[in-house]
Amino acid sequence: MPHRVTIQPSGHQFSVEDDETILEAALREGHALPYGCRNGACGACKGRVLSGQVDCGEHSPAALKDEEKAQGRALFCRAKPLSDLTIEAREIGAARDIVVKTLPCRVEKLEKRADDVMLMKIKLPASERLQFLAGQYIDFQLKDAKVRSFSLANPPHDDALLELHIRHVPGGLFTDQVFSTLKERDILRLKGPLGSFFIRDDSDKPMIFIAGGTGFAPIKSMLEHAFAEQTGRELVLYWGARSLKDLYMAELPRQWMAEHPNFSFIPVLSNPQPGDAWQGRTGFVHQTVLADFADLSGYQVYACGAPVMVDTARDSFVKMRNLPEDEFFADLFVYAADAETAPAG
Repeated sequence: MPHRVTIQPSGHQFSVEDDETILEAALREGHALPYGCRNGACGACKGRVLSGQVDCGEHSPAALKDEEKAQGRALFCRAKPLSDLTIEAREIGAARDIVVKTLPCRVEKLEKRADDVMLMKIKLPASERLQFLAGQYIDFQLKDAKVRSFSLANPPHDDALLELHIRHVPGGLFTDQVFSTLKERDILRLKGPLGSFFIRDDSDKPMIFIAGGTGFAPIKSMLEHAFAEQTGRELVLYWGARSLKDLYMAELPRQWMAEHPNFSFIPVLSNPQPGDAWQGRTGFVHQTVLADFADLSGYQVYACGAPVMVDTARDSFVKMRNLPEDEFFADLFVYAADAETAPAG
């Protein structure tokens, strides 16, 4: 039988059917709760159950720890109600009116930016545009009901073509195709926009952006949107990569620095090669942020990259630099032959 869920502090209510998760039902009824991966891996949808009981469902132990369960927290993308509920969750008004579409698209451009990074641009039918928030992602719908997720790298105002940065995962179902047989003018099918990784415009706090590898894609979209909006907020980008060649579009943030006095760019290499002649920062990107900021209590942080980078950054910033936990926003990229690139935050 359906269960009734009340969201606090808004007081909004919705019904959850027997086969639905809390998130699925909330989205179906137009309540924009935060989410990312939709499979219990990232923790973006985490909230608190104030009253009632839930089945937490299968999820990554890192995304929802046992002590968090004991505190009443749940991942709403996996949790199903066992009774009527009252939950505590922050609704995202900016996503409320955006329609998720399933559309054909045509590959317009394929450009290698590094040995293992392809810049892909895709075009929708002439009668269609994809309304999205900077930082969101799309799913490519493949055969056998499989999907592959990629962040949009273009800003919403520049939507004639959709831009994606695709890292090659050897053996990957989709990325092997992108780097071998996919051609310009080929037809694909997408669903989007998806995810709750986007700039919170209701704040005037300075923003720190942390990108790992192709995690630069959604952050590029966010920053270009911020520049178009002529924000006066301080913007700092830390882009971490292994070696110089992995900073596959480093010329662009350098150009932004010349054009926008409120923007700073700090590239960080974890394993610079002798031929790089690297004179910049080295090490792990989150440690560079820790070295530069003694107190993050007045900041927002937006991070996108591998789970270990994002999780470590979140924990260290909150525990060591006083960053409010709800001012850390993240999108996780999972690289594996079976999952390939999956934004999850």
